[in-house]
Amino acid sequence: MKQKLNYGRTFLIGMAFMSISAFWQVYDNIIPLILKNTFGMGETVTGVVMALDNVLALVLLPVFGTLSDKVDTKLGKRTPFIIVGTTLAVSFMMMLPFADKLENLPWFIAALFGVLVSMGLYRSPAVALMPDLTPNKLRSKANAVINLLGAVGGVYSLIMIKMLVGEGSRPSYLPLFSSVAIFMVVAIIVLVSTIREKKLAAQLQAEEPEKAEEAPVEVAEQVPAKTVLAPEVKRSMIFMLASIFLWFTAYNAVTTAFSRYAEEVWQLQKGGFADCLMVATVAAIISYIPIGFLASKIGRKKTIMLGVLLMASCYLAAAFVANYHPLINVAFALIGFAWAAINVNSYPMIVEMSKGADIGKFTGTYYTFSMAAQIMTPILSGILLEHVSYRTLFPYAVFFTLLAFVTMTQVRHGDVKAEKKESLLEHFDVDD
Repeated sequence: MKQKLNYGRTFLIGMAFMSISAFWQVYDNIIPLILKNTFGMGETVTGVVMALDNVLALVLLPVFGTLSDKVDTKLGKRTPFIIVGTTLAVSFMMMLPFADKLENLPWFIAALFGVLVSMGLYRSPAVALMPDLTPNKLRSKANAVINLLGAVGGVYSLIMIKMLVGEGSRPSYLPLFSSVAIFMVVAIIVLVSTIREKKLAAQLQAEEPEKAEEAPVEVAEQVPAKTVLAPEVKRSMIFMLASIFLWFTAYNAVTTAFSRYAEEVWQLQKGGFADCLMVATVAAIISYIPIGFLASKIGRKKTIMLGVLLMASCYLAAAFVANYHPLINVAFALIGFAWAAINVNSYPMIVEMSKGADIGKFTGTYYTFSMAAQIMTPILSGILLEHVSYRTLFPYAVFFTLLAFVTMTQVRHGDVKAEKKESLLEHFDVDD
């Protein structure tokens, strides 16, 4: 009998990822504004602080992911980490607007560090919960549901930013942080009260004893892990990883600095920058299906390169915009489409090239390169914003995006047409 995904259960499992996504949207957009407007930090120092989450992630995610593999409690393996992590994260997060109001920098930095450590505590367990409780063949559909819920969390925070951030350079952020904290707590309460992790894991083990022990990453073929890449494939892999580093360098610079750019250059107040980001997010989501069809027709490499060129063009157009106009949202919609074209197809190319070698190793390398870019670029772009001009942001993004296009031209392997999805929903199964 054909297995069917339990959409209701998957929706509830996705509550954890939804709460995580809601927090990161606030972190990326509001924390830089507080550092700049309340504490007078320059863009360079702000960039260092904004890179801290990725530095901590490199250490904390594998540590707590491994720990959650080994524990065994009445609540299961992942749930205790999710409960403790969310509780701590929300507690530290609610200290931030008070530290901002009192202009207490040591308190603010300590609370921010506490939040980031707390998020690292339960991020990996939250992601691992879905494959733990989902049959192997249904994980693609389930991950699509999880990704859509993550988008809902991000859009919720952007709406709250738009509605609850007041006038002036130093509005009270207490209403915003409170709304996101409540959102996170309610999401986790719903998860914990409805999902019996240990019971469901035992059921899956009984139904699929072999598959229940499989790693979350699905591998089409079982191949020897010690097989090395052929020299020509290795060359393509190097250029592919360089491309990943370069486009993350461009994209993350914009996402972490856009709120300050919009305030300084376009004179947007009251969370006005949120409109552009919401448009980009929604555009990316609705683009997954057409991009999946496009990649199945012309191949992943061509789809990525079209996305890179489109993104560079939009960044270039934004660089010439002196004052905000609603038409700017068109450019951000295209940026969302372009980023989806890149993001949907890049990791599968890494997997394709690493077949016959150690897929797990190169998966880790993929995330290392993307995260390394997100550590470097807030600092590097911050130096330019502070010492040259805020208007360097989009030219900076254009430069690194075009470099990514150049390196992608040297990728000769790993390009296959995307497989046809079994359902429209599976187009939303995307690796970040």
